[in-house]
Amino acid sequence: MIIDAHQHFWQPERGDYGWLTPDLVPLYRDFMPDDLAPLLALNGVDGSILVQAAPTIAETEFLLRIADEKPFVLGVVGWVEFASPSAATDIARLAAHPKLVGLRPMIQDIADDDWMLDPALAPAFDAMTEHDLTFDALVLPRHLSRLGTLMSRHPNLRTIIDHGAKPEIATGVFEIWAEDIGEIAEKSDAFCKLSGVLTEAGDAWTRESIAPYVQHLFASFGPERLIWGSDWPVLNLAGDYTEWHDLALSFTQSEPEKKAIFGANALHAYKKLETAPSSPE
Repeated sequence: MIIDAHQHFWQPERGDYGWLTPDLVPLYRDFMPDDLAPLLALNGVDGSILVQAAPTIAETEFLLRIADEKPFVLGVVGWVEFASPSAATDIARLAAHPKLVGLRPMIQDIADDDWMLDPALAPAFDAMTEHDLTFDALVLPRHLSRLGTLMSRHPNLRTIIDHGAKPEIATGVFEIWAEDIGEIAEKSDAFCKLSGVLTEAGDAWTRESIAPYVQHLFASFGPERLIWGSDWPVLNLAGDYTEWHDLALSFTQSEPEKKAIFGANALHAYKKLETAPSSPE
């Protein structure tokens, strides 16, 4: 089974995507299942993980309704307000849906870099563990040391680092990110998504410009803890679906690596993930 472990759907008219503005011309329109299904079929992808793009429970419920209707959506990574007194209750309610596989606070957009370490958030992280949900860590390089502390506090919290923590590929910044992401990989059992690379590299990317970053993720996490995702349609800012699929595939060294990174690891990381999806419609 080949799984795209990171994609989005949205409708701007819903009004809760604060970051999605008309100046983002390639992205400022509806992106829905009928747009993605042909791309999955073209690239032999059997199913996907649908990830939140707005910090509202309403959007999470919108995504879960899509997942109910579209068998190729294997699971949803949603959102709750972790700082809310009702966080644990909200998580329990949403987790009752069989396709809610994880949660993702939008840490990259939070002004306080130490937000994730606030003791008031502990009940939310504990509720995620209780309900077998995976934590998608949408972090930037400056958050990595804090993420390491968070995981040490919650050793049973299953964690996936989104987009390799968004290294600054376009400007060539490498060493500090490489050291910090390597330390996370060494000291934890976190997974890491091989996604978002082209966007971070910018529209002038080349295979040579992204290779050191991709190769470092391979060296740090190994093929056992890397998970491929398209980050579609954000991907459209710098490339297209088939281009990124084939490029990522070119970094694998064997059929077992391909099977792990393009499917099996997602099944391990998202424990609630359905394992027998229908073909994309």
